Amino acid sequence: MRSVLKHDLPASLVVFLIALPLSVGIAIASGAPVLSGLISAVVGGLVVGLIGGAPLAVSGPANGMMVVTAGLVSQFGWRVTCLFTVAAGVLQLILGLSRIARAVLVISPVVVHAMLAGIGITIALQQTHVLLGGESHSKAWDNIVELPGQIANAERPGVFLGVLVIAIMVAWRWAPRKVAAIPGPLVAIVVATVVSVIFPFDLDRIKLTGSPLDAVALPALPEGNWGTVAISIVTVAFIASVESLLGAVAIDRMHHGKPTNFNRELAGQGVANMTSGMIGGLPVAAAIVRSSANVQAGARTRAATVMHSVWILVFTLFFSGLIQQIPSAALAGLLVFVGIRLLQPAHIENAMRNGDLAVYVVTVVGVVFLNLMQGVLIGLALAIALTAWRVMWFRIHAEPDGDEWHVDVEGACTFLSLPRLTEVLASIPEGATVTVTMSVIYLDHAAHQAIADWQRRHQATGGTVHIHGGVHTGRRARQAMDDLTEDETPEATA
Repeated sequence: MRSVLKHDLPASLVVFLIALPLSVGIAIASGAPVLSGLISAVVGGLVVGLIGGAPLAVSGPANGMMVVTAGLVSQFGWRVTCLFTVAAGVLQLILGLSRIARAVLVISPVVVHAMLAGIGITIALQQTHVLLGGESHSKAWDNIVELPGQIANAERPGVFLGVLVIAIMVAWRWAPRKVAAIPGPLVAIVVATVVSVIFPFDLDRIKLTGSPLDAVALPALPEGNWGTVAISIVTVAFIASVESLLGAVAIDRMHHGKPTNFNRELAGQGVANMTSGMIGGLPVAAAIVRSSANVQAGARTRAATVMHSVWILVFTLFFSGLIQQIPSAALAGLLVFVGIRLLQPAHIENAMRNGDLAVYVVTVVGVVFLNLMQGVLIGLALAIALTAWRVMWFRIHAEPDGDEWHVDVEGACTFLSLPRLTEVLASIPEGATVTVTMSVIYLDHAAHQAIADWQRRHQATGGTVHIHGGVHTGRRARQAMDDLTEDETPEATA
């Protein structure tokens, strides 16, 4: 209980402050009722928070679902879209119970890091327009193109409040320990709201119409077109599942607590989507922004996730007037800061050090300019292609050094490299003393036989062969390397 009050309670307030504007903004961008975003935030936090397999992940309306949901609402209407959410939840529950969710671990870490960065850039781009007093667009390119004009016509009071929030958040890193115990986002929003009330600023503020009870909408059946309906349900289930599981993988890398139970998490997401769709909420998924904020704010247990939903429900029911005093620009400043924090320089350095910078950049660009799923799939395809190239890469180089020859063999030495391997070895003059340095990751039987045959022929002509180095991976490959070095006779190595 003491840990909950010390760590989870403050973290839940931080996540609440972030989830509130995100939920409203995603609902608006999806073409759904504004309160549907709050309904799904409450359901996601309570249901997945209680039964999900990722205790520190925060579920609710997710950024990656906006484009799909907007298209479904436009084509089928809101109540039919709610039915798709329920059906997608049933499919997720079945998949979770089938225990196949762990397959998501095959995704390269650099793709997950790039996904986080892409989502952060998308959020920052969208909310920068709101901070400047305008409206964000669903496409990143439109946000970029219209940004100069938005800056020129910026509303100064809103910019001041947004920058004030960002400045407080940055400065909070150096706050004294006792003061830092208070969540920085809470302080930033309260200060900005008080300033906006004291001074007669003409600002856009959070708007809520009606209560959550007014927004409850039962699902409706579509009127035919069942093929498209089936594809839509599978699409919602697939995107929500992958976004949730990738989010869980990313969150696991941010803390040292208990790892995610992926099957339980997927089943929990399914139950949450069934519940959210039944009462008029948006599709639910583990949200990266809220989840990372939850971990960074010091959450230790699933209590933080559950409590953040309670705060959203209580404030929506009883303090909607207070919520509506919060300036949109202040919340936008908070979201810009949160989005930028998802772009970690350490991840970029790690990608450069491991030769994965291309995968990182391509994935980020795909997530920002296409959508979450397409960006991740493109990045994953490139990562697989690069891995295949590295596995197949082979290099052999031979050069004379006085009366001796030096041969360097690197990479994967397999039957695919036989033409180049035999060509270079055959170019070495008969009778020469040859030093072969092996630094390979794999040596198959065909390549081993080719090197052994050349070694015997060269020694038969009076030459000398010294083989050094080894194979970095693979028991059979190391044994093959041992066989080659053992083949050196005393006469040949004298």
